[in-house]
Amino acid sequence: MSKQIFNPYLPGFEYIPDGEPHVFGDRVYVYGSHDKFNGKTFCMNDYVTWSAPVNDLKDWRYEGVIWKKADDPNYKGRGSMYAPDVCLAPDGKYYIYYAFAPGITRKSWAIRCAVADSPTGPFKYHGEVNLYPYSKQFLPFDPAVYVEDGRVWLYYGSAMFFPVLGVSKKKIMGGAVVELDPKDMLTVMGKPKQTLPVGGEGIGKHGFFEASSMRKIKDKYYFVYSSTIGHELCYATGDKPDGPFKFGGTIVSIGDIGLGKHKDVKTASNYTGNTHGGILEVNGKYYIFYHRQTNLHCYSRQDCAEEIEIAADGSIKQVEVTSCGLNGKPLEAIGKYEARIACNLWSKKGCRFYGGLFKSPKGCHPYFTQSGADRENNPDQYISNFGDGATAGFKYFEFDGANKISVEVCGKANGVMTVTDGVDTLAEIDIKPCKTNTVYSAKLNVENGVKPLYFTYRGKGKLDFKSISFE
Repeated sequence: MSKQIFNPYLPGFEYIPDGEPHVFGDRVYVYGSHDKFNGKTFCMNDYVTWSAPVNDLKDWRYEGVIWKKADDPNYKGRGSMYAPDVCLAPDGKYYIYYAFAPGITRKSWAIRCAVADSPTGPFKYHGEVNLYPYSKQFLPFDPAVYVEDGRVWLYYGSAMFFPVLGVSKKKIMGGAVVELDPKDMLTVMGKPKQTLPVGGEGIGKHGFFEASSMRKIKDKYYFVYSSTIGHELCYATGDKPDGPFKFGGTIVSIGDIGLGKHKDVKTASNYTGNTHGGILEVNGKYYIFYHRQTNLHCYSRQDCAEEIEIAADGSIKQVEVTSCGLNGKPLEAIGKYEARIACNLWSKKGCRFYGGLFKSPKGCHPYFTQSGADRENNPDQYISNFGDGATAGFKYFEFDGANKISVEVCGKANGVMTVTDGVDTLAEIDIKPCKTNTVYSAKLNVENGVKPLYFTYRGKGKLDFKSISFE
C-alpha cells in the first residue's frame, strides 16, 4: 500500500477545530482552537499547531504548544481562547489573533494578540484590539487577519446575542472588518465595515453567523464564513479586502446538506453542528478546511479538508465530505483502515445533530469516540454505539482485485453487517457477541473501480466498530 492520508488528517487523539491553513516558507501550518476530548465546553486546551511540507500534505508534524491561556495577562484562571488566525506582518513577525472571554460582561469579550519571530512561536503577549466601542453591533469573536502590500485587515463578528452582555438581537449586524495600523498591529484605523449581514436579500438563510476567513484567489477576495444554518461554510466575493462582498454559495456542509438526498439535518449524511475553516492554495490546487463533530457533543471537534475547484467565473461548487480528503485520489482497497475515517455516520432515526450545549443521549445514535481521557499520544478512536440500523459510510475506495472484506468489532451485537456501494449489496458479514476485539469476514462481490462503501448493522445489541480491511 502506498502512503496515504485520511479525514480527519491528524491523529485520532487530536481535537483541533476552526482550522486556518497558511503557507509560511516551504510548509503549511494549521492554526485552530484546541478542544479537549470529552470536554465540558469549547476550546479548553492551549493552542498547538501542526505543519506539513507544501509538496507533501500527507506528512503532518506536531509543532507543540504555541500559546497558553495562562500567558494572557487577563486569564486569571478562567476563560477560553477561540478560533485563532495567524499572519506574517509587514515587520517580518508572526501575529496570532484570538478571541478571549474570561467573564460574562460585554467588555470582557475581546480580540487579543501575541507575537513571535517564528510561525511556531514562542509567542509573547502583544496587546488587545480596541473593538469595545462597536461591540454591540459586531461582537469581537472568531478573528481572521489578512495582509497585503503593507496593509492589514482584521475580520470578526458573530450573530450570537447575549442579554447578560448587554447585546440585543436587533442590534447585531453580522460580520465586520477593520483596518489595523501595521506599525503596532493593534490600532483600529476607522470604524468597522460590515462584511455580511445575518440575513436578507441576496443571502437568504445563508446569513453570517461566525467563523470569518479571508483569502485572495487570482483577482478576487474570498470571504469564507459559517452561516446561520450552522452546518456549512459559505463564501462571498469582493474586489477589495474590505468589500463590498457578494454571496457566492455553500462550499461544504458537514452533513452534505444541499447535495443529493440530504435535504436537512434529519436526512444529513453526518451528525451536524458548527463548523469553521479556511481555504488553502498550494501546488496549483485549492482545499477547504472544516471540522466535524464527535463524542455526542460539540466540544470535541476534529479538523478535515477537501479539495475544491475554482471555476473560470470565480464560483465554487459545493463539495461532499469524504474519507480521502487531502489524499489527492481514492483510497486503495487493500489492507486495514480505522473505522474513524468514516465520512458518513447516521442512525435509523432521529435528528442528526450534535450542536447543543449539552451532551446528547446515546439512544440509537452512533458516534466517534476514544478510550480513556484527553491525551497527546496512543490514538484509538473508533465508532461506538453502533446499533440496529446504524450506518457508516466511507468515500472513496479504488478497487482492484479485492475479494474479501472484514470488520473488527467488539460488543454484544448479534446480527449482520451489510456492505453496499449505495446501490448494490457487496457483502454480508455475520456478527456474533464478543468481549474483545474480534474480526469477522465475508466474500466481497465488487467490480474494479472507484466506489463508496456503506456498512449497515442489522440485529440485536450494539457494537464498537474499530476497523475495516480488504484482501
